[in-house]
Amino acid sequence: MQLVIVESPAKAKTIEKYLGKDYKVLASFGHVRDLPPKDGSVRPDEDFAMDWELYGDKARQVKAITDAAKTADRLILATDPDREGEAISWHVQELLAKKKALPKEVERVTFNAITKDVILAAMKAPRALDQDLIDAYLARRALDYLFGFTLSPVLWRKLPGAKSAGRVQSVALRLIVEREREIELFRADEYWSVIARLEHLGTAFPARLVKFDGAKLDKLTLGDAGSAARAQAAVEAATFRVEEVETKPTRRNPWPPFTTSTLQMEAARKLGFSASHTMRVAQHLYEAGAITYMRTDGVQMDSSAISAARLAISNRYNNGHYLPEKPRHYETKAKNAQEAHEAIRPTDFGKDHYGSGDEGRLYELIWKRAIASQMASAVIERTSVTLREGTGQHELRATGQVVKFPGFLAVYDETLDQKPGEDDEDGAMLPVLNAGDTPAKQGVDANQHFTQPPPRYSEATLVKRLEELGIGRPSTYAATIQVIKDRAYVRTEKNRFFAEESGRLLTAFLERFFPRYVAYDFTAGMEEELDDVSGGREQWKVLLAKFWKDFKPKSDEVMEKKPSEVTEALDEFLSDYLFPPTEDGADPRKCPQCGVGRLSLRGGRFGAFVACSNYPECKFTRKFAQPGGAAAGEEGEIGKHPETGEPITRKAGRFGPYIEMGQGKEAKRASIPKDIPELDLDWAVKLLSLPRSIGAHPETGEEITASIGRYGPYLAHNGKYAKLRGTAEVFETGMNSAVAKLAEAANGGGRGARAAAEPLATFGPHPESGGEMKLMAGRYGPYVTDGTTNATLPREKKPEELTAEEAVTLITERAAKGPAKGKGRKKAAPKKKAAVKKAKAK
Repeated sequence: MQLVIVESPAKAKTIEKYLGKDYKVLASFGHVRDLPPKDGSVRPDEDFAMDWELYGDKARQVKAITDAAKTADRLILATDPDREGEAISWHVQELLAKKKALPKEVERVTFNAITKDVILAAMKAPRALDQDLIDAYLARRALDYLFGFTLSPVLWRKLPGAKSAGRVQSVALRLIVEREREIELFRADEYWSVIARLEHLGTAFPARLVKFDGAKLDKLTLGDAGSAARAQAAVEAATFRVEEVETKPTRRNPWPPFTTSTLQMEAARKLGFSASHTMRVAQHLYEAGAITYMRTDGVQMDSSAISAARLAISNRYNNGHYLPEKPRHYETKAKNAQEAHEAIRPTDFGKDHYGSGDEGRLYELIWKRAIASQMASAVIERTSVTLREGTGQHELRATGQVVKFPGFLAVYDETLDQKPGEDDEDGAMLPVLNAGDTPAKQGVDANQHFTQPPPRYSEATLVKRLEELGIGRPSTYAATIQVIKDRAYVRTEKNRFFAEESGRLLTAFLERFFPRYVAYDFTAGMEEELDDVSGGREQWKVLLAKFWKDFKPKSDEVMEKKPSEVTEALDEFLSDYLFPPTEDGADPRKCPQCGVGRLSLRGGRFGAFVACSNYPECKFTRKFAQPGGAAAGEEGEIGKHPETGEPITRKAGRFGPYIEMGQGKEAKRASIPKDIPELDLDWAVKLLSLPRSIGAHPETGEEITASIGRYGPYLAHNGKYAKLRGTAEVFETGMNSAVAKLAEAANGGGRGARAAAEPLATFGPHPESGGEMKLMAGRYGPYVTDGTTNATLPREKKPEELTAEEAVTLITERAAKGPAKGKGRKKAAPKKKAAVKKAKAK
C-alpha cells in the first residue's frame, strides 16, 4: 500500500479516486504542529533550537496517518507546491520518524491542478523534500515568533491597551496610519474649470478651456470665482472654430492571468470580496479541480494551457482577428517573486462557468482574465480637437475615444482604482469634425472644484501597495489584514480602512522606539533575505543571528524604561498631532476647562488619553484620537431635552465619549457612534431614544427594533439579529427593508453574504485549543467559535453582551458534548439492524 498525504479531505477524496486501490490518501487538515505560544519555543542561545507542539485538534488525524504509515510501503508527500506545503510535508515526515512509523521510501510530489492527467503525471516525477524551502519556512516562522513574543510583553507593560505587534502586520498598519495622517494634514485648494457645451451635426459634446488670455491653464490657474467668471464671459462672447483635429490610433494589450495579489485586488473591486474571503472561495475551486493553485506570484501559463486557451478563443470567435498570430508570454514584475508557479487559471478553458454563488462569480472572473490574456490587443482611436477664437487668445479642447476593435475587451476589462478629483473626458463621443467647422454653442459653465486628499486604503489598494513595496507575501496578505482587523487596530467603512485609536498609538510607539523594524525598506530587505535562504544563497540561522543581534538589545532597552518615560517620549513625538498650532496663536496645550493647567498625554488602564496637569482639581480629559480641537472631547451640556426639559451632557468615559440625561440609577446614557459627523441636540435626543420600534413583523406579529449595541447598529426580532451598515440606518430603516434584512441574515445574508462574513467580535485565544475565539452571525442565529468548535448563543443572551469568559464556557461545554446528534444517529443505525437479525435467528 502507498500512502499519500495532502492537506484537505476534499483533495484526498478526489485524488484517491484518480490513483486507484493501491493508494490510500489521507488529509493532514493543514499544519499538524506549530511553535507553542509561550516563551522558549525558539531559543536563540541554543543555536535557534525550536520546539514543536501538536495542534490539539489534530491528534486523531495524526494517529490515523501514523497507523496507515506503519503498514505502508511508500510515503508520498503531496502537499501544496509552495513554501508552506513543503513545511507541512516536513512536519509530517518528522512526526512519523519520531513515532518510528516512517516508511523506508519517502518521496515528494507537487502538482498545480487537481485533474487526473496532472495528478498521474506528478506521481511519475517524484523528488526529495526541498531543504532550502524548509529552511526558509523555519527562518520565517522563527522571525515572526521572535518579533512577536519579544515585542508583545514590552507593549503590554509600556503601552496600555496594546495587544500585539507583528513583523509584517505592524508595517501594514503603519501604511494605514500614515494615510490617515496625510488626510488630516491635507488642506483643499479651490480651483475652477470652464466647460463649453457645444453641438455639431446633432451631437452634443463638451470642450474645456485650456488657454485664456494667451496663457495655458494649469489645473489650479483659475483659483477663485472672479477669475473663473472672467474666463466664462470671454468664452461666452467669442466664436470658436475648429483649428486642429488629431486622430491617433493606439493599442491596449491584455493583462496577464491572475496572481494571488491581483486576484485579491480585482475580486475586491469587482465582486466586493475581502482578501480572506477571496482565498477561501479560491481554495474551494482549487480543491474541486476547477482552477490551478491559488497561491502564486507567477504570471505565465503552461504551454498546454495556452494552447487550450487559444482553441477556446478560436471556437468562441469565428473572426480570426480575436486570436493573435503568436501566443502571449508574460514575465512577473512583482518584487521578491516566489517560486516559479503557474498563474491562476481554469483547468478547463472549455468551461466558462463553474459552480454557483460566490464560487461561480470568482470562477467566471478567473476564466475571463485568463482567456483574455491570450486574445488580440484592442485598437482604440483617440481624437483631440482644438478650437480657437479669432484672436487666438482663448482655446478650447475636446477629447474622446472610439474602440475600433475590442479585441480582449470583448471578454474582460480591469477595474481601475478610483482617484479623487480626476475627470475622465476621454470617453466622450465626438461628432465628425473638420478644420474650419464652427460648432454651435449651447452654453458655458464655470464649475467649482476642490483638490481631494489621498483616498483611504481599500483591501485592494493596500494589497497593491504592500506588493509594490515588496513587503510580506501575497499568500499571507489575507491573514495579515485579518489580524489588524481582529485586533481592532483599524475599522472598515464602505470598504475603506480607518485607523483606530489603538492602531495609531501602537504605530507611534513602534516608530518612536523601534523605527528600524517598521521601516518599509527593512521589512522588504528581510523578504529578500528569506528568498536568498529559499534559493540556497544564505543560511537561515545566519539570517536569524543578524536579526537577533540588534533586536534583542533594543527590546531590553525599551523594557527597562518606566511607563512614565515612555508616555513622556510619546507626548513629545506626537506633539504636532495632539497639539497642533491654534488659529489665534494661543497655547495649544492650555487646558480649555480650568484655563491654568497644561495638557499632556497620559497612560491609563484602558489606553492613552490627554489630561490636564491640574488633576484632580481639574478633571478635563480628551481621547487620544481627538487631536487639537479640545472642544471635540470637552465635557459639557449639549442642551435640554425638548420634551422633558432635562439637560443632556456630553461626557468622556473609559470606553469613549457618551451622552447622559438624568442622574444616578435612573440616568439614561448612550455612546456616541464614530460615524456621526457632528453631535448636536437632535442627534443626542435620537440616541437616547433607542431602541427604536419599527413595528410588528407582518408574519410573526413580534416587534422589530433597531438599536446600537456593543458591536454596532443592528435589527432585532424574536431573538434573531441583522447588522446595519451605519447609525443613520437605525433611524431610517422602514418595515419592508427591516423584514428583508432579517430574512437575508437568516439565510446567511444572500448572494454576497460570504464576502461580508466578518466576525462581530473577537475575544482572544481559547485557553485550551488556542484558537482565536470569534462571535459570528450564523444562519440560525449568532454563535461563537474557536475555529474547531461552534457554540450557539442561548436565546436569552444578547450577542452584544457576550464576554470572553462566557465565550470560553460556551465553547468548552459544546466541545465536551462531542459530535452533533445527527452524526450519532447515522452511526447508530447499523446496530439496530444487527439486533433485529439476531432476534430472528433465535
